[in-house]
Amino acid sequence: MTNVYSFDGVLVFGLLFICTCAYLKKVPRLNSWLLSEKKGVWGVFYKAAVIGSRLHIAVAGSCMCMGFYLIFLK
Repeated sequence: MTNVYSFDGVLVFGLLFICTCAYLKKVPRLNSWLLSEKKGVWGVFYKAAVIGSRLHIAVAGSCMCMGFYLIFLK
């Protein structure tokens, strides 16, 4: 279990947020509802989805490394 207030928790939350937004970008009904706004508070979802889709190899590698760290090293 990770603590949200630790650096590990922030990294896990960020990676999961980026992965979730990239997945929601592929769902047509949610894409038009959640990711249509590109500015403001709702724009954070759009920007995370763009990061997840453009840097999908780096995000996937980061998720694998974080999973290995959390299971075996922590």
